[in-house]
Amino acid sequence: MPDIRLEQLADVLVSHSAGVKQGDLVYIESSPVAAPLVRELHRRILATGGRPQSHVVVPGVHEALVSMGGDEQLDTLSPRLAAEFELADARIVIVGDENTRSLSGAPPERLARIARAREPLRRLAHERTLAGEYMWTVTAYPTQAGAQEARMSLSRYEEHVFGAALLGAADPVSAWRNLGDRIRRLAEWLETVRELRVVAEDTDLRIGVEGRHWIVCDGTHNLPDGEVFTAPVDATVEGTIRFTYRAVFRRRAVTDVKLRFRAGEVVEAVAAQGQDYLDEMLGLDDGARRPGEFAFGLNDEVKVFTGETLFDEKIGGTVHLALGDAYPESGGTNRSVLHWDMVCDLRRGGEVHADDEVVYRDGRFLGDRF
Repeated sequence: MPDIRLEQLADVLVSHSAGVKQGDLVYIESSPVAAPLVRELHRRILATGGRPQSHVVVPGVHEALVSMGGDEQLDTLSPRLAAEFELADARIVIVGDENTRSLSGAPPERLARIARAREPLRRLAHERTLAGEYMWTVTAYPTQAGAQEARMSLSRYEEHVFGAALLGAADPVSAWRNLGDRIRRLAEWLETVRELRVVAEDTDLRIGVEGRHWIVCDGTHNLPDGEVFTAPVDATVEGTIRFTYRAVFRRRAVTDVKLRFRAGEVVEAVAAQGQDYLDEMLGLDDGARRPGEFAFGLNDEVKVFTGETLFDEKIGGTVHLALGDAYPESGGTNRSVLHWDMVCDLRRGGEVHADDEVVYRDGRFLGDRF
């Protein structure tokens, strides 16, 4: 029996996230395990008058490239992928791993080399998106591997994935639009703030945000979504922060990360486990030790940490800081092959001060700000 939730998810992705119109060329990238969602996307895109194209990534091929590829092979940019970024009106990427640890032993410098080779595509996608020529969306499909990573049964993990996408609402598309309106009102107020201060256990961090633009995340580029973010003003981040959950990057985890900033740069980084990996990532390039993003998680349907950043950075009642690359549209100038989101839970005793006024306590904005 077809899962009605996949039909609902496809509808949100096509009509709200990607905004597919008559004649649009839509590329879909997924793993084989996500085939049921790919089929629903094809049906929904065809019904809209779009032109769907699918690319299925076979498990193990990326692992083979990382482990066996020579320099020229690691630096090769796929002509097929380049054509997708140049020609597509929309691109939907489905995250659905059969093995979430397939690259856990990969040398970071080789992964960084592949990331640098693909950097022109990321820049092209960004330029075309800002020009209104292209829409990209990343979503998730519940798999056994994802459930195991989240320490849940598959049925419980399915509830988590679909609930986070607001599929429990009577009209999920309207629910996303309503949440987007609330986040926009919050963003308008945040743009009047000069400085934020985050206070929690082992955390006292000041972040300059004056003149920065706050980006509303309303289910378009990510699904699930629900955050508002900006780039800290260069050299303003001062103090310490301790991240509540393990920090996961490229499927490798570092636990109990504590960072100390001075003049906008990490001057001390300590982890209970994974110290070597943390040090390697911070040394990838000149921008890896500087923050590129600060954000509030605002999706109350995402309640628990799973190890999948697509969900974890949206947990209602949290903030996250990303080391490395900044989004230019927020006003940030930091550049790096790294963009590592780390989450700090403020739901038990945490506070945020805006220009020395407490505006957020125990995971909630005070007053009518959100």
